[in-house]
Amino acid sequence: MSLSFVSSEHEQLSTMEESESRKPIALFMAFGTKGDVYPIAAIAAAFARDQQLYSVVLMSHLAHENLSSHLVKAKVSYFRITSPPALSSEAQGTQDATDSKRTLFLDEKQRIKREHRQECHSAFGTIFGKGPCMEGDLVVINFFALEGCSLAELFQIHCVVAAPYVVPYSPPSGFERQFRKELPELYKYLKEAPIGKVSWSDVTHWMWPLFTEEWGSWRYEELNLSCYPFADPVTDLPIWHIRPPPPLLTCYIFLCDRYGFSKEIVECPDYWPLSVRVCGFWFLPNEWQYSCNKCGDNPSAGRLGTDNSPTCSNHTELYTFVSSLEPNLPIFVGLSSVGSMGFVKNPLAFLRVLQSVIQITGYRFIIFTACYEPLDAAICTIAKESPSSANRPLDVGISIFNGKLFCFSGMVPYNWLFPRCAAAIHHGGSGSTSAALHAGIPQVICPFMMDQFYWAEKMCWLGVAPQPLKRNHLLPEEEANDENIMEAAQVVAKAIYDALSTKTRTRAIEIAKILSLEDGVSEAVRVLREEVCEASGSSLILG
Repeated sequence: MSLSFVSSEHEQLSTMEESESRKPIALFMAFGTKGDVYPIAAIAAAFARDQQLYSVVLMSHLAHENLSSHLVKAKVSYFRITSPPALSSEAQGTQDATDSKRTLFLDEKQRIKREHRQECHSAFGTIFGKGPCMEGDLVVINFFALEGCSLAELFQIHCVVAAPYVVPYSPPSGFERQFRKELPELYKYLKEAPIGKVSWSDVTHWMWPLFTEEWGSWRYEELNLSCYPFADPVTDLPIWHIRPPPPLLTCYIFLCDRYGFSKEIVECPDYWPLSVRVCGFWFLPNEWQYSCNKCGDNPSAGRLGTDNSPTCSNHTELYTFVSSLEPNLPIFVGLSSVGSMGFVKNPLAFLRVLQSVIQITGYRFIIFTACYEPLDAAICTIAKESPSSANRPLDVGISIFNGKLFCFSGMVPYNWLFPRCAAAIHHGGSGSTSAALHAGIPQVICPFMMDQFYWAEKMCWLGVAPQPLKRNHLLPEEEANDENIMEAAQVVAKAIYDALSTKTRTRAIEIAKILSLEDGVSEAVRVLREEVCEASGSSLILG
């Protein structure tokens, strides 16, 4: 039995055969931006190669469907969910927005969330069928796919959390007190849970959102489960004593990223749950990381780093710009999903800051726009001033500011690009951070949300980056003028000089050598095989 694609957006896979002869299914659920999804895709593909008697599925946003052609070759089916990978953090023009506009914005976010959960529920039925699930069935989720925990409970399937970053949230200060008051028996059980069972440390470490009203109402009203995990729907009493351990958490894995993290980078404190496994950084295969099919299909695409020759004629200028040593290596600038989440409110001011930094430092820069339309439009407006760049598409590359800033809306592998850069300026996403660490180059980080602040501080503490930039240093607000543009540029220029100091560059190279000994993807698959698949008692595991 295999999974099959259909043309409909709503019915993407044929319903699974419900006979006992079907293969066990490993469903990888990953929602969020590329940095959240791509690590899980890397593990799904490696797991499919290692466990060939499994049917492997990756469920993610329609926006990441570019992965599907690579996944099919790896024998992984792609199940697309129509929700967007990221929502703006606030209504556009919030400073001037009326209360009614904000209300409409929040209502729309709630509608998207509600429909997203409905799609996920329906998808489980399509993938696993209506019959009883097999003992070897498995669900692997990232932190933005918490729906998978409750759906795995509903379908009685083993569930594993795989995270390419540190936990991006912490419980409210009064969470434990309120929990103990409302669920005293469950609290007592979790506090006294034996080794190998979900315990209170798991709840406070990452599971606490599942005990909030937001998830509780959905579990009760839509899934007919108890409002809380591990509790009886009627009495709220713990239920592990009357049935086998529920499949909510067999193993909790901190996985890696172009993506993820390493024990050499992130300390593992004693208060973390005993079930945590730190595997090392994950990276997608090189050939998966091109926006250009010609580049990705080139036979040498998977072996980048052996030479400087372009992989296709469309991107000769990109490869020439990166490979040139005159006057020095370029500096990478990338903000990934920061634009689509509403943080880049004045793209033209952002470009003016970079222009001023170029004038101060004399360095060349290469910026990846992540196809953020307002930024792309601002670049094209500036490019019209130069006849040689006016009509060039951004997916090929446009040079502005006298050829000192190369702008590109596409994608090439960071592990090819970064070793050819002097430093990387980015938002502190785990993918950009780990890629720069592996490349052995200094970083300048401007964090915006969640775990980005952790990575920014961590890189500074490790000695591979200066103090993090404040948001307004890189992205001036809408009313930016010449004076604060120059002030911001001077702060960024100083950060660059600090990053390029001999001490920082030497430290970055030292860490890269240590990380080169790790293989995070293989370690993650080993953990899944030995601690999840084999522990489930399945007889279908391949060694």
